[in-house]
Amino acid sequence: MEYPSKLVEQAVEEISKLPGIGKKSALRLVLHLLKQPDSQTFSLTESLKDLRSNIKYCSICHIIADTEDCTCKTPSRDLTTICVVEDTPDVMAIRNTGQYNGMFHVLGGRISPMDGIGPENIRIDSLIERVKSSDSQVNEIILALSSTMEGDTTSFYITKMLKDTKVKVSTIARGIPVGGELEFADEVTLGRSIATRTLFSAE
Repeated sequence: MEYPSKLVEQAVEEISKLPGIGKKSALRLVLHLLKQPDSQTFSLTESLKDLRSNIKYCSICHIIADTEDCTCKTPSRDLTTICVVEDTPDVMAIRNTGQYNGMFHVLGGRISPMDGIGPENIRIDSLIERVKSSDSQVNEIILALSSTMEGDTTSFYITKMLKDTKVKVSTIARGIPVGGELEFADEVTLGRSIATRTLFSAE
């Protein structure tokens, strides 16, 4: 692809490094920015600089935040439950359901020996410390991890580490999605749906 300017090419190269954006999309974005007032482009660059310079991670639950104080341990939340997820987008997805009002713990990944990621490379130790701390009110851990071999390995490891506590460990239900057809479901998902079946209510 030929560019009318080296500066345009430079900008396209940088923007196309973002996930899901190819060179054509990047070029459209660059040309769009050039048509906008200077203030809009400068505002974008300033907000990105602020993001990199000032963003913090909660020192307890590891959610992206503006401060290092725990962002989920507030009086409005259920302090007896911690939902364990892999990353911040999972927190946002669960919050958006409006069905969960407890605390979170972001692992920052999952155990994957093939990729050289062990328990020490993600935030499992700090989760165990939260549960075992003297002022902990936690009585349930909900494992909301991906339904993969790595996710299951991580769930198994966390469960094993919490075996000597009185905390209940549960996992999110896995099965056929609403509106899904059985014939298109994979065998593992269908098998789990049958194994974790619930009572049907006609009410």
